[in-house]
Amino acid sequence: MDTAPRTVKANGITLAYRAWGPEDAPPVVLLHARGADGADWAGIAPALAAGPRRVYAPDLRGHGRSEWPGDYGYETLRDDVLGFLAALGIDRADLVGHSLGGIVACLLAQHRPEALRRLVLEDVPAPFPLDPPRPLAARPEGHLPYDWAMVLATDEQRNAPDPAWWEGMLRITVPTLLIGGGPSSPLPQEHITALAGRLPDARLVSVDAGHLVHEARPREFLAAVGPFLAV
Repeated sequence: MDTAPRTVKANGITLAYRAWGPEDAPPVVLLHARGADGADWAGIAPALAAGPRRVYAPDLRGHGRSEWPGDYGYETLRDDVLGFLAALGIDRADLVGHSLGGIVACLLAQHRPEALRRLVLEDVPAPFPLDPPRPLAARPEGHLPYDWAMVLATDEQRNAPDPAWWEGMLRITVPTLLIGGGPSSPLPQEHITALAGRLPDARLVSVDAGHLVHEARPREFLAAVGPFLAV
């Protein structure tokens, strides 16, 4: 397995990524949650790669070993992933996104549906305004493995998302699997249900694992994702 971090230029910045599986196998790209990085997928990536598949897990901008350029608009993160695909010569991929990574995945699927074959969204809420808004976060002390400016920027967009993002869900034509974290998740599961109802070709499963489904319940996560991607 080729799991050593490497880098690629995409959308004008350097993105770090990890990879598993044969280079000529069908590609799957995994997008992590806020505050994590590509290593977050190490527990399940080998199982996905056994498909066989070529599994890629980039660090989103502002995270891990990727650049921290200060601009953290959701569409900018989307364009980073599109640039990542282009830099690696990937014309079409399966895309798995968790939380923030899932929001980025949705925007990519709206913007370039032809770039995706299948889409998996792990505990990703619909882009509804938060009421009450999420309060301004206080920076933890010490070194952080992510850019604190990214937290503030993504909180702002989470509180008041662009209405076009919800409208654009109707343009996501690829088959989509949504995995909710169940009642122990901090995300409103009814928002995930609403998102599933908005997408033209979606199915929803619930795993009572909290927000980190792939980490807390990897067997159940893979049992849902593996057959979905195998079609």
